Amino acid sequence: MAIEEPKYSVLSVSDTYEIRRYDDRVAVETQQADGENGAFSRLFKYISGANEQSSKVAMTVPVTQSVKISMTAPVTQEAQADGVTMRFFLPANYNFETAPIPTDPKVRLVLVKGADYAVHKYSGRSTDQNFNKASKLLLEALEKDGVSTKGIPIKATYNGPFTPFFARRNEAMIEVKY
Repeated sequence: MAIEEPKYSVLSVSDTYEIRRYDDRVAVETQQADGENGAFSRLFKYISGANEQSSKVAMTVPVTQSVKISMTAPVTQEAQADGVTMRFFLPANYNFETAPIPTDPKVRLVLVKGADYAVHKYSGRSTDQNFNKASKLLLEALEKDGVSTKGIPIKATYNGPFTPFFARRNEAMIEVKY
């Protein structure tokens, strides 16, 4: 069974990354101060029917996570206490007006405006260590190529926990001014 992914256009490709243009997308998001399990659980409950319409919503990929950080050097990041923001993107047949309203006050609908993102693909487990390594490679390559970034790196995961680590698809992505 195929899982829906967001549509995008590839604007350019390098040895380390590709630049993609995404359109507006609707997502549900939540924040978790300590770890990721609580955030994933809240969002999974939403797509399983914990919404005002009691509607089940198809799972899409990727699931994205970002950590509020402050940049300390060109590619060094320091985590803050605000924790992880996790998002599930809704299927394309939903818009902001038709998406089921969350019943959990910690879950909210958001409109993610279309933008251009530099994306570095990597395999393996979706650990912070692997993500930080991929993010560093991406940021160094963008700096070398003179591409300006906006915001913070985002971890995008495409596979469930039962997918063998060597077959997993992950991405480090960051908005760029392209």
